Amino acid sequence: MFATLSDRLADTFRNLRGKGRLSEADIDATAREIRIALLEADVALPVVKEFVAAVKERARGEEVSQALNPAQQIVKIVNEELVTILGGETRRLRYAKSGPTVILLAGLQGAGKTTLAAKLALWLKEQGKSPVLVACDLQRPNAVQQLQVNGERAGVPVFAPSPGNGTGDPVAVARESLEEAKRKLYDVVVVDTAGRLGVDAELMQQAADIRDAVQPDEVLFVVDAMIGQDAVNTAQAFLDGVGFDGVVLTKLDGDARGGAALSIASVTGRPVMFASNGEKLTDFDLFHPDRMASRILDMGDMLTLIEQAEKTFDQEQAAKAAGKLLGGQGEFTLDDFLEQMQQVRKLGSMSKIMGMLPGMGQFREQLDNFDEREIDRIQAIIQSMTPAERANPKIIDGSRRARIAKGSGRQVSDVNSLVDRFFEARKMMQQFAKGAMPGLPGMPGMAGGGKRGKQKAQQKKGKGRRVSGNPARAAQDAAAAKEKAAATAANPFGNPGGDEVDYEKAAAALELPKDFSKFLK
Repeated sequence: MFATLSDRLADTFRNLRGKGRLSEADIDATAREIRIALLEADVALPVVKEFVAAVKERARGEEVSQALNPAQQIVKIVNEELVTILGGETRRLRYAKSGPTVILLAGLQGAGKTTLAAKLALWLKEQGKSPVLVACDLQRPNAVQQLQVNGERAGVPVFAPSPGNGTGDPVAVARESLEEAKRKLYDVVVVDTAGRLGVDAELMQQAADIRDAVQPDEVLFVVDAMIGQDAVNTAQAFLDGVGFDGVVLTKLDGDARGGAALSIASVTGRPVMFASNGEKLTDFDLFHPDRMASRILDMGDMLTLIEQAEKTFDQEQAAKAAGKLLGGQGEFTLDDFLEQMQQVRKLGSMSKIMGMLPGMGQFREQLDNFDEREIDRIQAIIQSMTPAERANPKIIDGSRRARIAKGSGRQVSDVNSLVDRFFEARKMMQQFAKGAMPGLPGMPGMAGGGKRGKQKAQQKKGKGRRVSGNPARAAQDAAAAKEKAAATAANPFGNPGGDEVDYEKAAAALELPKDFSKFLK
């Protein structure tokens, strides 16, 4: 979503590199580029003005003028200001001290409230809570059935006494849901309310009546991140009419410019609490302003990636694979490789995973064009092998490769490529696991790398001989070297002085077995 903004900011910062000191003109030009980037991203004008003014003021201060690297200091300032307009700190749910916690979802129709209700319930379930979904959207056709289906997928019960489709009293349903939660010991009640195609008095009144009936601990405004500036206007209207405690952004995986995410917290004064970035029920998590700012500035989001890996990866399998890489538990095989690949796939699309790594913005085109079906092809090739071939790929000869290619519906060249890449990847992973990654050419500070590494390598090889600058001394050294070489040639065993050695006497001194003497003749 923030691809355009990230690219523009990256170009802006690139122009500052190599400058030991920033002039007033440099600061003004940078501020102008940042302003254009934010406006093109559909950020609200008041937010843009406030943001650019803060950046310019800090850029003219001592933290930049006295910095060793002004360009990096500007990036740091922009990052901190982005975190500020995104809400500053991560805002977490407030739970009721006694009785069930009530969470009310409000927003326009089409924002994704019903799907998000199931995502939130599943997230609460993973946090150790016992949630229940309440179907109070009795206006939209099949809204109740949609919530029931999503609730079943999430493994969360749904309270839906009314069939909906234009019939029933949503306020009564919401009131009854509290009694149901107390009776069945649910500790969180998630209320899904009706939406409209636009802000109107009827929508506001119904949401306010439900709010008054259940007295929610949290009112969350659900907004589609793809609707741009209108998201800010709608949020302000709901804030004035119903009031809410936090914002939930949906469809963050879309290709819109993302201005709503950067504007809504600053304009309304209410933090963004959750973000939905996919169609799966698991594509939902807390909104972290600092991590989102890092993504926008192409600094990656390693913390989110690590958290997702911890939730998804099988710790026992990972430990087993690590043990094999270290050489203590057998050889790392194609079966292990396939297991690890399937574990990674549970994290989501490869392009999304790679996008969380720092500096991947420069490879955005390759990531966008990445064919996710390539993993299926690799899996088909591996599963077309026999257990023996997967355990020891070295036995895969020409006839076996032809059979595997035919069984997987691929070409022999694809099988060859996979086997070759597996051996290379295994070797590299073993070196990383053992902490003995060889130095790369031209990489100072690593073994074998850089100028110092080359000098050490030359010293080890003993290339060349030091020659004195004094002609007389050089001639003397040359004569001594020639004499030493002649002595070494005369006595290849390196015996000092070149005296003969009585090898039979020496062998007798070793006290070898009697029958061993025949080997000395």
